[in-house]
Amino acid sequence: MSITLPTFPGRQVHAYPFHRMARSVPDYRWWRPLLTVLTAAGLFCGLTLLAVVVMLVVGAFVPAVSVSVDRALSEDADLRDPGQLAFLLGTICLLWPAAALGVRWGGRRPAGTLLSTAGRLRWRLFPKPLALAAALFLVTSAVSLLLPGNEGPTGGASAGNGGGGDVWLLLLVVLAVVPIQAAAEEYAFRGLLMQVIGSWLRHPAFAILMPVPLFVLGHDYGIVGQIDVAAFAVAAGWITWRTGGLEAAIVLHVVNNVGVLGLGAVGLADPNATDLPLAALPFSLAFLLAYSLLVVRWFPAAELPPSGTAGRR
Repeated sequence: MSITLPTFPGRQVHAYPFHRMARSVPDYRWWRPLLTVLTAAGLFCGLTLLAVVVMLVVGAFVPAVSVSVDRALSEDADLRDPGQLAFLLGTICLLWPAAALGVRWGGRRPAGTLLSTAGRLRWRLFPKPLALAAALFLVTSAVSLLLPGNEGPTGGASAGNGGGGDVWLLLLVVLAVVPIQAAAEEYAFRGLLMQVIGSWLRHPAFAILMPVPLFVLGHDYGIVGQIDVAAFAVAAGWITWRTGGLEAAIVLHVVNNVGVLGLGAVGLADPNATDLPLAALPFSLAFLLAYSLLVVRWFPAAELPPSGTAGRR
């Protein structure tokens, strides 16, 4: 059954660790997490199809929209095109409502349990991780860009994007949509999948590691890029479990994606690259390691489930 334990005045922490939150409902059954995944997957497919249909209908009246959608769905999709980028990121954003409704309808528990052991986003925990991630990304990216053979695309931003206007529009799309897209991926992979696996397998290592292959498959990169994506997924899963919520992982994902796509918008990186330069991999891994170790130290222990209770659930 669901138990809450008082920690200090005005605050309660759920007795279940984050990856076991699917078991927090009184009428938990082993098949509910499976039903949750199937419901979420069906909703995501349905919402994506609906979004495509809506955009095609709009495109019938606004040809530019139709062109962007057609190109975004083709093998020649260009992430330097604001319209295509907005459409592709927007479809990923649909993971958020799909996961939330899947948990609500299939798992019969509040969608907030996907966010943290407190059943909500702990907003006051965002500022310090955000500052840390931004600082680490700037430092590691600056050093990486200075490496020989890793200077980014030649020709500058205008050569890559077709004009200064596109640069500003790209940056607007990145800043407006990427935070939602990154949070939606965390909602699905570190929220939904971790808790589904954790409902069946008690040890957190299973919940952290088993979703990694699916996350890697969702990113079409070469071997070096896949190693980087896998390391990212492991780091995000570990800090999610360790901090009892998605906040730190969302910050990591947002800063990483905004940084990479932002660099691409101004011509310092290629957002269409199918792999990561081998020389850049150590810097990316250092960024993940430093952020993970530091952010865990900063999160207040009171936000975590009591170890003596959580360990038995």
